[in-house]
Order: sequence, then structure tokens, then C-alpha cells
Amino acid sequence: MMSENIIKVNLGKDSYDIVVKRGCLKEAKELINLNRKVMIVTDSGVPKEYADYIESVSKTPFKVVIEQGEQSKNFDNFKLILEIMLNNNFTRTDCVVAVGGGVVGDLSGFVSACYMRGIDFYNIPTTVLSQVDSSVGGKTAVDFGQYKNMVGAFHQPKKVLIDPDVLKTLDKRQISNGLSESVKMAMTFDEKLFALIENEDIDKNIDNIIKRSVELKRDVVEQDEKEAGLRKVLNFGHTMGHAIETSLGLNELYHGECVAIGMIPMCNDNIKERLIKVLKKLNLPISIEVDKDKVKEAIIHDKKFDGDNITITKVPEVGSYKMEKITKEELLSMLDNI
Repeated sequence: MMSENIIKVNLGKDSYDIVVKRGCLKEAKELINLNRKVMIVTDSGVPKEYADYIESVSKTPFKVVIEQGEQSKNFDNFKLILEIMLNNNFTRTDCVVAVGGGVVGDLSGFVSACYMRGIDFYNIPTTVLSQVDSSVGGKTAVDFGQYKNMVGAFHQPKKVLIDPDVLKTLDKRQISNGLSESVKMAMTFDEKLFALIENEDIDKNIDNIIKRSVELKRDVVEQDEKEAGLRKVLNFGHTMGHAIETSLGLNELYHGECVAIGMIPMCNDNIKERLIKVLKKLNLPISIEVDKDKVKEAIIHDKKFDGDNITITKVPEVGSYKMEKITKEELLSMLDNI
């Protein structure tokens, strides 16, 4: 395969390739090792033919279809998949393949991180959100106690296959939902990517936007795999966004829509209008009516708190960032800005 289609993630023994190429789903047999027991995880919203194809080219396939939606990222499904693997004598030489969006990827990755203390995991993301963000970097988790990603592990995939052709079945809202994460990456690291999203036709440039977003995230993950420092920058918009998402109920607004709102109070005033203009172009929300008490409760449970302080990412100029430690009270006061 031509090298321009491959983004290498250099993490020592945990290094892997991300293939970004139209049609690469149909090349899965050549690109990943399916000559063994394969636990395929997908959801009811993913076109059936994607997982069926992986099943058809796997030596000994097993498949689980979970219900579409954040509510499926739970311990019941975690246990269900593990039981199927255990009952069918999966060993450390077998693997898990995720075919779906972020919920499927996070859940499958956590299963593969935990089963026998870690087995091979391959991710085939089928949404823009999972292609540009959650499929890269090895974060896996399930939700717990109404809060997102409270129980999880870092477990890098063996390979990621990003096929923009699978996006043809997504509606425009889902496309925009994913592009919110590309805006986040551009706001913090790449003014040129932001200008591309700001000024050019999105549909015509979707492949370039996806690839550049993945490259930016790769660069961060290589420097800070376990979120000890630089990777915290990728939480831009997420502290407030996750709180909004939780307070509304996990399926009322999409993740990227909540992140879009959460980015606005974290920008300097001189660039806020530029961000809002881009969010409007993408049909992403720029404000929301929320129950402030519920948002406050969600903020208090944010796992990024260090005692009563939290480090947030702010953007003073497009393509740059600064980390700022603030108190819980200061963060709560920012609610007025959304």
C-alpha cells in the first residue's frame, strides 16, 4: 500500500499503522490478521454489510450487535462480549475487531484490554467522530454511574482502518458531529486546517480534513500516550461539553455538539466570533438551555480534577493553546457563557 495512505503511530512496542484510504474496509483480509478467532463488535445503526464483510473474511468469526447509542457502553455489554469469548475458548492469540463509531470502539477496546490482560484489537471506525478522534490513541472505557468513560484503560490498537467511503450512509448531523473534533484539533494546533474548514467546501475536502485531524492527534499521542501533559490539550471544549452531555442525558445532544458549545467559553474574545461562524457553517449548536444544577453536579465528578483544581485548555489565537489551572468555582462561573 502506498505510504501516503498510512499514518504511523510510533509508541515503541505498541506502535501501529492507521490506514486512511477509500475502500480499505474491503482490503481488511490483507491489512489485518483475521486468520484466527475474531470477536466482531458492531451496533444496530451501522450498515450490516460492513461487519458481515469482516465476518466473511475471518477464519473463526463471532459477532455481537449492540443497540445503537451511548447507553450501550455499559458493563452488561462488556460482560456479554467477555462471556462469548470465554465460552468459545478465545486465547491471547485471538483478537477483537470494532466496526462502528466511538461507542463500539471504546467498548471493544476495553474488552480487548481486559480479556486475559490484553489481546489484539483492531478498529474500523464508521463515523467521522470516531475516524478523526476516538479510534486514535488507545483510550478505551465504559460509562458508569451516569458518567462517561469512568472505567477504562489505555490499550493501543494493532491497526486502524479509516475508510471515508463508509461515511456515505451518515446523515449531515452525524458528519457535523464528528467535524466538531476536527475544529477542536485545528483551534489548538493548526490554523491552516481551521482555515480549510472555515473557507472551503467541506464535502470536497472531507478526506483531507480526516487525514490531517488524525495526523494532529497522532503527533500528540506520540508525545504523551497516557495524558500526563500535552494530551490534556485535546480536552479543549470537553470539560464543559461532557458536563452538558451528562446533564442533558447521554442521547439528547451528540458528543461533538456538546463539545462545540464547550469550546466557546474557552476562547479569547477576539477569536470567539470566528469560531462561532465555523460552528454555524457546520450546523453545530452555539448555545443551549441547561439545568445549571445538573451541569454543576456533572462538573464536580469530572475525573480531571486534582483536588479542587482542574487544568483547562484555552485558545488565545487559532492554532495555539495555553493550559490554565483554575478552581471549581471559576469553572462553574463559566456556565454563564453558554
